[in-house]
Amino acid sequence: MAHAEAGGSIPVPNVQALAQNYNISEEQIPERYIRLEETAEKVIGGHDIFSEIPIIDLNKLLDPQSSKEECAKLGSACKQWGFFQLINHGIPDEVISNFRNDMNEFFKQPLEAKKVYSMEPGNLEGYGQHFVVSDNQKLDWADMFYLMLRPSDSRNLRFWPRNPPSFRDSIDTYSSEAAKLVSCLLRFVAMDMGVEPESLLERFRGQPQSMRMTYYPPCKQAEKVVGLSPHTDGTGLTLLLQANDVQGLQIRKDGKWVAINALDGAFIVNVGDILEILSNGRYKSIEHRAVVHPTRERMSAAVFHQPCKYATVGPLPELVKKDGEAFYNSIGYMDFITRFFAAKLDGRDHLESLKS
Repeated sequence: MAHAEAGGSIPVPNVQALAQNYNISEEQIPERYIRLEETAEKVIGGHDIFSEIPIIDLNKLLDPQSSKEECAKLGSACKQWGFFQLINHGIPDEVISNFRNDMNEFFKQPLEAKKVYSMEPGNLEGYGQHFVVSDNQKLDWADMFYLMLRPSDSRNLRFWPRNPPSFRDSIDTYSSEAAKLVSCLLRFVAMDMGVEPESLLERFRGQPQSMRMTYYPPCKQAEKVVGLSPHTDGTGLTLLLQANDVQGLQIRKDGKWVAINALDGAFIVNVGDILEILSNGRYKSIEHRAVVHPTRERMSAAVFHQPCKYATVGPLPELVKKDGEAFYNSIGYMDFITRFFAAKLDGRDHLESLKS
């Protein structure tokens, strides 16, 4: 989600190990994980809601016969939902399968093997948990593994797992395919906004990219915990792969939590804070969270696509001219992301603070 030196996080206990102990005992889970104020909110589910989540077909975007109509649908999804599911995305099944299998094998390893890749003070990369800025804040029921992927010289191979042996290659291939896909999507996003594609793509020059793999252990008191706190993404676009068939993603739509049913073989794509700002508020970076299952583990991998390190983040000049004013203040990207992580997960508060 950011350049690795943008911040750090206070070390906390490994949740996978905690879960193994508490799921087989009669003890209550530690107080720092109990989030009744979050879990008490009503969640909307059911197939009627699922069918409303926009589904974008990349084949239709690329086909001259249907491109205009599908591009308008893409724009509507970004404006009304901030989320969509992408089908026929073109990333080979083998690439996804290899990456998914290696991620699964990594999280299956003993804790000591994973701790080799633990986060270091003042750095976001590695194994641990993000957004922990104080010793008394509430914690998420999840373990994370965060890596810088692109540009290649930003990679710190000290954090790239050697076990399973194929993991480095599968991450590299997956990263490359994801970057090509998002570059393609950004061109259609630019078309929908009515700006030259190169004007938008220039902000993402070099295609900076990072990834957070997240393991959500089961929790027999799942109704009391949160897997990932409500937040928006401090990125341009996020590409989310649900790595198994356990659902858990929820988005805040019109003030209510809506459960998203991830389609098999699809990516879930969401607008990040950066794209909302660049679009001068046309597109929406939507608050979302993850919940956990009482008996089954869940895994996901989010690939974040962000501006280049020294970019200035602000509304695109063409859109400011069209709108008559800029609705967001401009800020250096590194300042933006440092503030983002220092604020912990706080819904849309960080983004709202940048409005002019």
